[in-house]
Amino acid sequence: MGLPVLTAVTGATWEADLVGQLDRADHGVTVVRRCVDLAELLAAAAAGTARAALLSAELRRLDRDAVTRLSAAGVAVVGLFDPGDEAAENRLRELGVGQVLPADAGADLIAASLRDAAKGLGEASVRFDLGDPGAARPRLGTPTPPSAQPLGRGRIVAVWGPTGAPGRTTVAVNLADEAARLGIPTMLIDVDVYGGVVAQYLGLLDESPGVAAAARSASAGTLDAAALARIAWAVTPNLRVLTGLSRADRWPELRPSSITAVLERSRALAEMVVLDCGFCLEQDEELSYDTAAPRRNGATLALLAEADVVLCVSGADPVALQRTVRALAELREALPDVRPRVVVNRTRTVVVPGDVHREIAGALDRFAGVRDPFFLPQDAKATDAALAAGRTLAEVAGGSPLRASLRALAGSLAGVPAQAGEPAHRSR
Repeated sequence: MGLPVLTAVTGATWEADLVGQLDRADHGVTVVRRCVDLAELLAAAAAGTARAALLSAELRRLDRDAVTRLSAAGVAVVGLFDPGDEAAENRLRELGVGQVLPADAGADLIAASLRDAAKGLGEASVRFDLGDPGAARPRLGTPTPPSAQPLGRGRIVAVWGPTGAPGRTTVAVNLADEAARLGIPTMLIDVDVYGGVVAQYLGLLDESPGVAAAARSASAGTLDAAALARIAWAVTPNLRVLTGLSRADRWPELRPSSITAVLERSRALAEMVVLDCGFCLEQDEELSYDTAAPRRNGATLALLAEADVVLCVSGADPVALQRTVRALAELREALPDVRPRVVVNRTRTVVVPGDVHREIAGALDRFAGVRDPFFLPQDAKATDAALAAGRTLAEVAGGSPLRASLRALAGSLAGVPAQAGEPAHRSR
């Protein structure tokens, strides 16, 4: 028996002839099931009946998440499109289908593509349990499928931190603003699946589509740089913002496969992409499921894995530092390859006796193995003024020591002098 293959090309006039050619000749493939819809295709893939799938761009409800689930089940995907239909070809590539061919390519070439795709995905024995929380996340080290759109090389900075309001959003918003003021095209994305408030912080309407619309477009394979630019707010000439979820119960809209596609498109628009990430990394919530159910924290884990730099924002008091130590341990367990840089926010001498910088640095080194943390001073007057006005620190408190520290941090991440650039203004 040849390579077991599923087909899902309903509505295509050439399906019957192609299946007959694949079955009759010795192409090394065997069509084990002709699926009538996406649900049947996913069920057959999860059952382990095949190692490759042949599908068309017209398959109803086909999206990036479905392609990811097929790959997670150990089923390689080859897409077919009607000859001359460039839009269908581009859509298949945007959905993450690596092998895309015209329907008239011939049975020999299509069969060879199926074998190559299955070989690239790995041996059939390397299976992924769909009940495992990591199954739905794209596997690290897997070659990225070619994209129909050119991608940029913007640097991804993920701002993350433990629970307890250490000031993560304040750092993310002002870090992005300072990078933009240094002349760096910047994109700020609110990807907090529990309580994103970037829109409120900047005085923007949270009814705007933002990251949810971008994720839906990416899932459908229609998101390109131009579409992303239309969705994002242009706050200043160098700063675009994708606002977060308007309600926390909309978190299933941010699937790992879709949000990472948004991240790829953001690289094409900005030299620096700043992410305001949710705090939680827990993966136990799905252990009782036997299907690839949505994972609330899947987007956060996927984004932290994709980031070039992860900033862990910590408070400067004993309680906040304890939470940071525990959170860093969780991060190491979930993503061992990620090496975060700790940013200690609200540094003050009231709650830590002696040399506050030395004491906190020593505690982080001893209990978390963290060296050279970056310190941000507390400036409640400046942050309160920024929140009240719906503005950034640079707009309402240009001389704030907190603003100066954030500007220095932005400059170090971007590799430019902190004093470079011109002030940016936005109209109200």
